Amino acid sequence: MILLNCPNCGPRNVQEFRFGGEHNPRPAAPLAVDNAEWTDYLFLKANKLGVQKEWWYHRAGCRLWFLAERHTQSNQVLKTYCWTARPNREGETCVE
Repeated sequence: MILLNCPNCGPRNVQEFRFGGEHNPRPAAPLAVDNAEWTDYLFLKANKLGVQKEWWYHRAGCRLWFLAERHTQSNQVLKTYCWTARPNREGETCVE
């Protein structure tokens, strides 16, 4: 069984989660971005070998979207964390 550590609920079976794709920050000035850059942002993925930052959703638990850093070759999750501000039980910040 593969475990994924939810920042709110702790370690859970990976089947409780939904993969949300690679983390790809939105352009800082969206109105200044041309069509080619928007196409790259929306449709092209890095799909790199190594550590990748990804979105995950705890669908069978607290329904939290969070970020995980996972090595794409070994499938080892190095760390998971929340992406914005609300304190959780360990004092870290989370959002529902």
